[in-house]
Amino acid sequence: MYMKILIIEDDAQTIEIVRLAFKLGWPDLHLIEADFGEYGLEMIETEKPDVVILDIGLPDINGYEVLRRIRLFSETPVIVLTVRSDEVDIVKALSLGADDYLVKPFRQMELLARVKAISRRLRPPEVNLEIECGPFRFGRSITQLYKKEEIIRLTNIEGQILYHLMRSNGRCVSNEILAQKVWGEKVYERIRVNIRHLREKIEDDPSHPKYLLNVAGKGYMFSYQDSP
Repeated sequence: MYMKILIIEDDAQTIEIVRLAFKLGWPDLHLIEADFGEYGLEMIETEKPDVVILDIGLPDINGYEVLRRIRLFSETPVIVLTVRSDEVDIVKALSLGADDYLVKPFRQMELLARVKAISRRLRPPEVNLEIECGPFRFGRSITQLYKKEEIIRLTNIEGQILYHLMRSNGRCVSNEILAQKVWGEKVYERIRVNIRHLREKIEDDPSHPKYLLNVAGKGYMFSYQDSP
């Protein structure tokens, strides 16, 4: 599968490590570079990369600001690659829309594996979008949700999570099963962050959700029951 990857990074050594990893493990992949955040934002619009690898410590603007601005116009998957390992930094990146987070120094093959995992998720999921729960139904894609006649734009990850929960309407889907279906690995923190984003998009009162419910210690449930 041919892919174009944009790395927004000002450290030449890191770029060379990433380039070597892809050259050895994925020679068909095309790597393009931006050493400033503003330039990287321009390249996302002009080059249309499949995946972005983003450093946080950039010389012009903070990587978190770059990520925030990416999500204003693009759903391109973003892997944050940074020396920051604190949980608060990881949560912040995921909350702003990052798809993955990798701490420097990193193992080359691990980065390659994570990009490959994202590439698998870029393929349209084999799902039956003719699913309807109360006021909600999917449109032509997993990222297009209707709430009655209102169109709600979802990210690919949000759409997959909501699809699996709606399919099991009224039943709890465990964190383990949900993570495996969407990411293929145990990434429970990402589930929590994406559920919060979904609630902000579909709930009338995200602080008191009535559709996306947490089942304490188990997982999540989509809840809609037709009136008798």
